Amino acid sequence: MSEKELNQVKTADAADSTDKNGGVTIDAYEEAKPKKGFAKFVDGFRRADAADMGIDPNMSEAEKIAIMTANSPLSRSLKNRHLQMIAIGGSIGTGLFVGLGLALRTGGPAGLIIAYGLIGTMIFCTVMSLGELAVTFPVSGAFVTYNTRFIDPSWGFAMAWNYALQWLVILPLELVAASITVNYWDNTTNPAAYVCIFYVFIVAINFFGVRGYGEAEFIFSAIKVLAVLGFIILGIVLCAGGGPVGGYIGGRNWHIPGAPFPNGAKGVMTVFVNAAFAFAGTELCGLAAAETANPRKALPKACKQVFWRITLFYIICLTLIGLLVPYNDERLFSSSSVDASASPFVIAIRNAGISGLPSVMNAVIMIAVLSVGNSSVFGSSRTLAALAASNQAPKIFGYIDKQGRPLVGIVVQLLLGLLCFLVASPKEGEVFDWLLALSGLSSIFTWGSINLCLLKFRRALYVQGRDTSELAFASVVGVWGAAWGLLLNAVVLCLQFWTAVWPLGESPNAEAFFGSYLSVPVVLLFYIGHKLWTKNWKFYIRSKDIDLDTGRRELDLDLVKQEVAEEKAYYASLPIYRRIWHMWC
Repeated sequence: MSEKELNQVKTADAADSTDKNGGVTIDAYEEAKPKKGFAKFVDGFRRADAADMGIDPNMSEAEKIAIMTANSPLSRSLKNRHLQMIAIGGSIGTGLFVGLGLALRTGGPAGLIIAYGLIGTMIFCTVMSLGELAVTFPVSGAFVTYNTRFIDPSWGFAMAWNYALQWLVILPLELVAASITVNYWDNTTNPAAYVCIFYVFIVAINFFGVRGYGEAEFIFSAIKVLAVLGFIILGIVLCAGGGPVGGYIGGRNWHIPGAPFPNGAKGVMTVFVNAAFAFAGTELCGLAAAETANPRKALPKACKQVFWRITLFYIICLTLIGLLVPYNDERLFSSSSVDASASPFVIAIRNAGISGLPSVMNAVIMIAVLSVGNSSVFGSSRTLAALAASNQAPKIFGYIDKQGRPLVGIVVQLLLGLLCFLVASPKEGEVFDWLLALSGLSSIFTWGSINLCLLKFRRALYVQGRDTSELAFASVVGVWGAAWGLLLNAVVLCLQFWTAVWPLGESPNAEAFFGSYLSVPVVLLFYIGHKLWTKNWKFYIRSKDIDLDTGRRELDLDLVKQEVAEEKAYYASLPIYRRIWHMWC
């Protein structure tokens, strides 16, 4: 703006918003003037300008939601390396580092491998289904809105709130868990002091927006991956007799009384449930799709990483843990789910007589816990924003600022996170047990719904005379993989009912049942409540009526088909080892 125009703006009549000489307004000038320093910081919290979405009032609810979530002003600053690390380290948490202790003592070394291996195939199929959908429709809220689009609006409402509640209650739980890990070094300081430190740390990360989340998860995941790889190398050496004490171990712990199945079939079934919980968070790479600059290239690679993560980080670790730690080791029976002394990783290192490393592993456990807490803010705030955009939550949750942060959702999550200070209350155990019960089966519903959405999507393509040639990325395992994933999720849900009614080694009781199965009545409450409120008694969307185009980032289907065909022809011309590498990497 020239000096002459600036003077015209400053001398214009304040009541007249238009400068008749230069066509420049004071508001326009102030808006265009670049912000600096603190003013720029404050301006970043203002609501992002919402583009005209051109929504036709005659559209169906599913079509409206598709448009609103596809045009979300969320930041798209996640890079390929962020998404790769989110995918690789997403499910490496306390479920692996500590939860294996509970699984080992109930299922034994053989039950551990069987259960985690089968659940691993389910997770791989689920992420493949999610990858196909998220690359095709990289919308805000991702899979929580696919349910409304492909299955049923009421089921979509129930699944979205189910997922939001899962992450909303996780933050205070993980902050308390992180403070418990500190007890390994300091058991005299009030844990509320450490909870406060960790809370401020999580707040700081998330006010840097999605880039802050991405960078934090990149670092957290890198540390976890290095720790697991280091343990694998160490475990092989220890099994071969290379430790300071213990000598050659081999398969000794598979031959002690009771092994390899100490509690029979029911013990293995219990491990199925534990394994499903251990993989929670795997789907976050799909939720981040809308905030990735190029989901078409980044997301398929992230999804394919799941195969290697399951193979390397779980199956190999499980095998080594079963070899190194007896299933009946008394230290596995700790009452705390994040007690580092109950971690089979720590027990294996201690049994080998190695000093110093147990503290290192405890630090990794603390980082893993904080990583889950950090992810909870990301997951809940994005889900709440998607719910608001689809008119399934108060509009205020849709407040996204100029930095692309769903600000109100983040604030609400952080306010609920203040429940972590109940750690100083004598009743904190009871409160957190019920919070944990509320989120217990959320992932099972989420994963099952993702696979069902893929099946509905492929069916709609077939019914409407279209095929996968228009997809920039198609699931490696296709509809059969989605069916397998859906089936295994249903099996885990049934097994959880069995173990909830008849707990292993206990008599049936109501508290144990609702502690394990509370998520189911909560989901039913949301589903039936939405049906009653909307009076929509259709239980599914017919395949011929499913919208296959709204919300796509690439709308020129002819161009997409041409590019996909060219890519297939290129990879078909490569040597077989290159084709295999592309398929799985």
